[in-house]
Amino acid sequence: MPGLLIKNLPEPLHHKLKERAARNRRSMTKEALHLLEMVLEANPMEPPDMPAPFQGQFPLTDEWLNKAKREGRS
Repeated sequence: MPGLLIKNLPEPLHHKLKERAARNRRSMTKEALHLLEMVLEANPMEPPDMPAPFQGQFPLTDEWLNKAKREGRS
């Protein structure tokens, strides 16, 4: 089973997790897993909405791009 090591856990956060685990009669590891599961299941990651494609004043075709390159406008 994969593991997770958390380094540099701020002291106040460690204290809150320890208190919460004791209130819920869980180990700190089980409490951390429970909290992670709650958050990740409640807020599934959805890809952000993509912006609409840029609509210029004229289409950028291969022909137009090649002509611009030949004219030194690259």
